[in-house]
Amino acid sequence: MKAKKKHTVTALAAVFLAVFWGIGFAMAAGLPPGEAGAKSKLIDTPRHGEWVSVDAGGGDKVSVWVVYPERKDRAPVVVVIHEIFGLTDWIRSVADQLAAEGFIAVAPDFLSGKGPGGKGSSSVDVDTARSLIRDLDNGEIGRRLNAAARYATSLPSAAERFATVGFCWGGAVSFSYATQQPELGAAVVYYGTSPSIETLGGIRAPVLGLYGGDDNRVNATIPDTEKEMRRLGKRYEYEIYEGAGHGFLRAQDGREGANMRGTEKAWPRTVQFLKKTLEP
Repeated sequence: MKAKKKHTVTALAAVFLAVFWGIGFAMAAGLPPGEAGAKSKLIDTPRHGEWVSVDAGGGDKVSVWVVYPERKDRAPVVVVIHEIFGLTDWIRSVADQLAAEGFIAVAPDFLSGKGPGGKGSSSVDVDTARSLIRDLDNGEIGRRLNAAARYATSLPSAAERFATVGFCWGGAVSFSYATQQPELGAAVVYYGTSPSIETLGGIRAPVLGLYGGDDNRVNATIPDTEKEMRRLGKRYEYEIYEGAGHGFLRAQDGREGANMRGTEKAWPRTVQFLKKTLEP
């Protein structure tokens, strides 16, 4: 009886340590802020971030927010694709958190040159941003993504491999870009619709989808995509977070705690996925 009790105590101690270290890891890794905390996150960050103007060809220039990690070796690149609201402080804070995880994060402003006086996202309101983004040409989007990735991977501190992470409109773009860019190392799709079934054969990169449970407009595109990706032998993994809504990573205080629970699961999954696919 004593021996059995000793083994039970040891097992419980092991479980406690596993949970303790798991929580410690999550706290060390951190989460991106919700929308309300984005500006203060950018002000307080110890990491170097800067705006650069990148040539996308044909006289097109795209403004890109670049954030550098603190590491001693070359860092893989993650291209952050913004929501339908344009390149906001929140997206920049997500890029900062990716840099905290060891990646060079680059966030192109797809509204570069589309606002008043040839300005970008910062010059328009939310409704105007939505309208302008709906008018973007797919070819232009692809050129600007390629330009951002090419610029970042050519940096002296960068590794050659790169991935995309997109949110909402950007999530759909991240998935679609995987059908077009054979050099892409990985694609993460936050609550973005899937591309048309007939284009999935062009995908070479592994794809991770992260979805809110109460977002059937987007989630209705998952089953056919999963079936076809499996038939093609492509890697497509996903998680759906019960009770979370569309945009849960930004609206972390919404849905009576479900959005935060989704965030706490989705972000570590994102980082793990990117490190496994991009790090040597």
